[in-house]
Amino acid sequence: MAADPTGAVVASAGAVRMRDRIAAGPIVVADFPARALDAGSLRDCALALAGSVDAVLAGDSGTARVQYPPSYRAMLLREAGIAPWMGVNARDRNRVALEAEAAGLAHAQTAGVHCVTGDHTLIGSRPDAAPVFDLDSTQLAALMSERGHLVSVAESPLSPPTHARPARLLEKQRAGAQICFVNHAGGVGPVQQFIARAQELGVTMGFIPCVPVIVDRASADLIRGFTSLSLPEGYLEGITESADVQGAGVRAAVALSLAFLAIPGVVGADLSGGPGAGREVEFAEAEAHIGAAVRGALAP
Repeated sequence: MAADPTGAVVASAGAVRMRDRIAAGPIVVADFPARALDAGSLRDCALALAGSVDAVLAGDSGTARVQYPPSYRAMLLREAGIAPWMGVNARDRNRVALEAEAAGLAHAQTAGVHCVTGDHTLIGSRPDAAPVFDLDSTQLAALMSERGHLVSVAESPLSPPTHARPARLLEKQRAGAQICFVNHAGGVGPVQQFIARAQELGVTMGFIPCVPVIVDRASADLIRGFTSLSLPEGYLEGITESADVQGAGVRAAVALSLAFLAIPGVVGADLSGGPGAGREVEFAEAEAHIGAAVRGALAP
């Protein structure tokens, strides 16, 4: 008898817990700022964030393409006391390696798996690496969903062709995606319009808009480099021109998070951005302040 090529499906206990948490009310997710291939930085950033956010989104990085494998990072994060929501791309692994990651992520009790096609290897720190792209983000979402994961995908409402974005999201939902992280799209109005258009087509998944976190010059410079970036009018200037940049950045992120969470269909907010080199823990601490303030404002 031929061996099962993919093994038995074991649903992630972390996914079960996260589904229950989302059903109970809005969540706060934070982009994870730790240095690549540095377990000490990972632990320190996790300790700074633990108890203030519901999960951390640990994904790809253009400046550090070589990372610990997602399943191993998930295990380290869970051991540090925080729920891992892991980014997985199809650029660096073929479907066999991705099936192995799916099994490892379930064993690590991953809260969610964020499926992206991935930027080409010519973009980022390793242009010498050969791209794989055996799957795309929709096919990867199907694979991870079949393996029992809570699957998220990303959409950028302002990336051409903008008119096709809602229909594209519907196809990802049909493949098994349950959560959409909405990339920076210019504020509450554009995000609300995008969600409404998607829902009119039959999209029923939950939405988690990205909230720009800017707490110093380095984090402002980093977020300016995001693909298809669009910030609310005056958002960046109101922070960087303040006498207290960090305080202004924290207040702006809290206010925008709460505004996003008032949109029908939104189930959470993602504190999005990153630190300058050597300021990973300080950035995590700022995210923790934002997360605690948002959760406090939502508490009954």
